[in-house]
Amino acid sequence: MEAASAGLRPRVRGHEGIEEASAELAALVPPSHLTARRAGAIRDGRLRRRLVMADVLAGCAAGLLTGVLASVPSNNVAVVALVVALGWPLAAGACGLYTVSPLRTWASGVGEAPRLAVTSLLVSWPVFGLLEALGATRPVLGALGTSALMAVGAALGRAGARAGIHRTASLRQRTVIVGSGSVAADLVGRLHRYPELGLDPVGFVDDDAHEPRQLGLPRLGGLEALPRLIAQRRVDRVMIAFTRSRHEDLLECVRACRDAGVHVDIVPRLFEFLDGARYLEQIGDMPLVSIQVADFTRLSRVVKRGLDIAVAGVLLVVLLPLMAAIAVAIKLDSRGPVLFVQPRAGRGGRLFRLFKFRSMRVGSPVLVREDGAIVKGPHDDRVTRVGRVLRRFSLDEAPQLLNVLRGDMSMVGPRPLVIAEAQALSDAWQSRRADLRPGLTGPWQVLGRSHIPFQDMIKLDYQYVAGWSLARDLEILLATFPAVLTGRGAV
Repeated sequence: MEAASAGLRPRVRGHEGIEEASAELAALVPPSHLTARRAGAIRDGRLRRRLVMADVLAGCAAGLLTGVLASVPSNNVAVVALVVALGWPLAAGACGLYTVSPLRTWASGVGEAPRLAVTSLLVSWPVFGLLEALGATRPVLGALGTSALMAVGAALGRAGARAGIHRTASLRQRTVIVGSGSVAADLVGRLHRYPELGLDPVGFVDDDAHEPRQLGLPRLGGLEALPRLIAQRRVDRVMIAFTRSRHEDLLECVRACRDAGVHVDIVPRLFEFLDGARYLEQIGDMPLVSIQVADFTRLSRVVKRGLDIAVAGVLLVVLLPLMAAIAVAIKLDSRGPVLFVQPRAGRGGRLFRLFKFRSMRVGSPVLVREDGAIVKGPHDDRVTRVGRVLRRFSLDEAPQLLNVLRGDMSMVGPRPLVIAEAQALSDAWQSRRADLRPGLTGPWQVLGRSHIPFQDMIKLDYQYVAGWSLARDLEILLATFPAVLTGRGAV
């Protein structure tokens, strides 16, 4: 499947080549022997089974450790492990932790973190009763230990299950784009950028193709061709971007997809502003997405600052031995100071001194493009051997915890821009990103870091500020850890 989509990508045709493109799609992407509905059920079922298996293994390990923590008689430790291993998947299913259809759930388990925490707390109560019945001498410690161990073990096991299934080629979905132009091209680029979604774009349909070469995909016909492609079982998913086609024709496409069990995703109008969308309202039979305005009250600022101090303080204590070892490694690897200090633009445009571990050789020039973005590369000779490792896991940014404690930065926020980058921002809306302190992490880091173009990063920062909430900060913090461990987008 990956080879097929790669073969299609560079070839673009105009109106005269539609039939040829359709024939090529038929040759490179053979029809499935399954309906889209059945293929989707198999795909979801495969992931669900792996999640259950991961939960059972995590429950068994947590149960064994719980028996030790609670001082359960040795002949009953296996009983505790068996009960937790079987009881945890039941509780997880009751709390909706095996709902795998949404794209975000398929790609990452970050969104399920709140339900995972609630489930682990609920499980601790029956475990406490079981430990009491089995004569444990420390049932409270055992119950609390079960809650913590299950939350951590299940999160790690589920992450491993998803990582394994992302590499399963047979589960990837052949995706057709409805529409053309810059928004459709942006959508295709994001699908290539995030392969963990399991979506392979194979072509697009549009009645009035607008700048089709931007997509890098073959045009498979107008909107009337979509039902035929679905009937031939060559399409697993349809994504509707902006198009000049009639509203009625789009509705017919959606109906054809729903009748055949093909998943449909729609890029909404004004999608750049929907990060603050929280509620689905309804007036009569017309649904409305309500976009909330971020309320930077004094209380919200105090809570955000308190979260910054608590998280940064704990991380500094935990990472202090590692940071000391990094400092020694930097001194042994190359001459120069341990820390790199650089002025950055902070909240309200005020400058502050940002701290980082030095990852480049002293005297190395910093190249800046005309748009203000710093030029970097994966094999940059200016970067030291230790620096490559530090950048790979974002450890060079650990000293910024001091910036957070000083009040220059926040744990979560817009990216701290260098002076040249800040001066390159000319539109009035771009200045809104400076309403909050810059962050040690943020949407730009969890969504791809250096894989995200500069202008897209500015849009992400604006969306974050415009739709800010404490829950969003917690979600980004949780998503940062897997992003750092995998090194996604690091240079």
